[in-house]
Amino acid sequence: MTADRVGSRTVESMRAITPDHGALHVGELPDPVPGTGEVLIEVAAAGVNNADLQQVAGNYPPPPGASDVLGLEVSGTVRALGPGVRGFAVGDRVCALLSGGGYASLVVAPATQVLPVPDGVDLVEAAGLPEAACTVYSNVGMLAGLRPGQTLLVHGGTGGMGSHAVLWAKALGATVIATSGGERKVRASSDLGADLVIDHRSEDFVARTLEFTDGRGVDVVLDVVGPSYLGRNLEVLAPNGHIAVIASGSGQAGELDFGVMMRKRATISATTLRARPLAEKAAIVEAVRYNVWPFVADGRVRPVIDAVLPLDDAAEAHRRVRDGEVIGKVLLTP
Repeated sequence: MTADRVGSRTVESMRAITPDHGALHVGELPDPVPGTGEVLIEVAAAGVNNADLQQVAGNYPPPPGASDVLGLEVSGTVRALGPGVRGFAVGDRVCALLSGGGYASLVVAPATQVLPVPDGVDLVEAAGLPEAACTVYSNVGMLAGLRPGQTLLVHGGTGGMGSHAVLWAKALGATVIATSGGERKVRASSDLGADLVIDHRSEDFVARTLEFTDGRGVDVVLDVVGPSYLGRNLEVLAPNGHIAVIASGSGQAGELDFGVMMRKRATISATTLRARPLAEKAAIVEAVRYNVWPFVADGRVRPVIDAVLPLDDAAEAHRRVRDGEVIGKVLLTP
């Protein structure tokens, strides 16, 4: 980001990262300008998500009209407000859900997708909240309707989504079962508060889950694996249960026993967040603000951060996420 003075300054160009034939290109782009209903944010940090890796690989293009710059979530400080924006002021600490544009010095976001960063939450670390909070709550809270006293099974309990799901569900008052791979991740899931952690590398999650629930099963499954787990997820589902799939994964789903589905009165949903219409995203962000943010404010839900790297090390950040050994989120700072 170039400027002619420090503090309140005029910025002519910003640094940003875009995909370039399977690689990452660091360059300068014109400053974004907030339009009607938009907020200009000076980025403190951007969260790295698997969707970013998929975009670089050419498998997850941005929706029409979205920035080609990588990055689906940021934290930072409000620099300017577009016409019609209410509820925010220049200088506010915020984080935002994006359709793209986060790997940059500046980003524009719809005001309806911006959230205040509560006092006591580190501004950089807050970049790890929006994507996970909105994905988890829209699926587990809004679609599946998880309630206090119910049981949630979270696959990938130490990933960016899974770690948030464990913290939020425990704050809600649910019982949480998490699957993780290896001793280090099992210990991390337990430290987050999961009531049972299953090492999927050495244990059968179906058998362990049914044993733990005295054969009843779980009310909700949050699946970050995809089709190969669908049949087994149905096995562990309690009557009237819901499977929320948030990853397409690899491989194909096996045959699904509709007789079992009907006897259990089971439901299955499969969603992505990025391509949803603005009105749907606004409704999700508003629901998160009222149903998740109080837990963030009181410390029961927190950003789980594995590493914070400079923007120039985006390739290394992507490698760490791709290798699957991170616990929580990797963040980039411009």
